[in-house]
Amino acid sequence: MKISSTAIALSFAYGASAFAPSVNPSRIGSPSTAASSTELDLFFMNTLKHKRAVSKVNKPARVKDSISEQEVRGLFELWNSALATGDSRVVASRYSKNPVLLPTVKDDPRTDYDSVKDYFDTFLLKKPQGTILDGKVHIGDGWATDMG
Repeated sequence: MKISSTAIALSFAYGASAFAPSVNPSRIGSPSTAASSTELDLFFMNTLKHKRAVSKVNKPARVKDSISEQEVRGLFELWNSALATGDSRVVASRYSKNPVLLPTVKDDPRTDYDSVKDYFDTFLLKKPQGTILDGKVHIGDGWATDMG
């Protein structure tokens, strides 16, 4: 009697589908893929299998060769040209919406437009210009780095 009352309690708590054969409605009528009549969805194992299968299908798209080394290096040239304007607003606009600028003068990381602009307000008074003497470009799926 305890087993049947436990089963009833679980069916109310988790829905009767936990004790029914696991049949995907889209597969009904397809004899080659129909679920076995003895296959039960106890402990939601088939639900877990489904989630794993969906996560494999919904991986982020990979774009091969979406940016060239020359284009990555060109981003440095755009930033360097922004420095030449002497306008901190132009330089700050070259950074992403969520920048991380670790300045060498202060200990405060700059993590938004206003703080990056504030940093360059002072730095641009020195009229900086960059030159890459040696560098290496690395390109991955959805990212690129230019170390030089």
